[in-house]
Amino acid sequence: MCLAVPMKVIEIKGSSGTVELGGLKRRANLQLLEKVNVGDYVIVHAGFAIQKLDEEEAEKTLSVINEVYR
Repeated sequence: MCLAVPMKVIEIKGSSGTVELGGLKRRANLQLLEKVNVGDYVIVHAGFAIQKLDEEEAEKTLSVINEVYR
C-alpha cells in the first residue's frame, strides 16, 4: 500500500526538488505541477509531487494522519 503525504518544498533544482516532513528529506519530481516554489506544500506519491495545497490544508491532513498512526 502506498500513502501520499503532504510535504514542504525546501529546495528546487530543475524539475525536481527536496521536500521535507518532520525532519525527513526526500527528492521529488515536480514535473507534474506548474509553478512550484520553495515553501509550497505538495502531495507526494511514489516520488512525484501530484498536487499543491495550502499550508492550512497540509496541516489538517498531517494532523489526521498522526491521529491514525498513534
